Amino acid sequence: MFLDIKIVAVGKIKNQEILSLVKEYQKRLSPFCKLEILELSAIPFLRESDKLKSKKKEGEKILTYIMKNDTENFFLLDENGKECSSVDFSKKLEKVSGRITFIVAGTLGFSDEIKKLQLQKISLSQMTFPHEIARLLLFEQIYRAISILNKKQYHY
Repeated sequence: MFLDIKIVAVGKIKNQEILSLVKEYQKRLSPFCKLEILELSAIPFLRESDKLKSKKKEGEKILTYIMKNDTENFFLLDENGKECSSVDFSKKLEKVSGRITFIVAGTLGFSDEIKKLQLQKISLSQMTFPHEIARLLLFEQIYRAISILNKKQYHY
């Protein structure tokens, strides 16, 4: 099975060890899916009072992307989203036709405007992770799901 996947994420991965692992999963995924990554710039904040403004501006960037690409199948990585097993996640991907787009918020999470959208929300865990690690976990789970779908020995 060949999938068309896009990951839209706020901010860049700055940790070189995490970036190296992400690139390894990108390489492993290349025979099984078309993979595109779009990194939206994070809005910096210096004071506590600027956090809400930054989160709202990042949300506006995400919303602009969603509105311009409304034929894509969106999944928000959200701590309040639905948790599922790796096998269930692979089945979820298998059922989708067309491009699958995962959206990963920045350090401040999603704005209220984004949370209110009627999009599928998935959670990697009830635990909270730094957004860089969440992105790495997403890549690993996509690879695991594709391995399951293609009956490749990775998931036991």
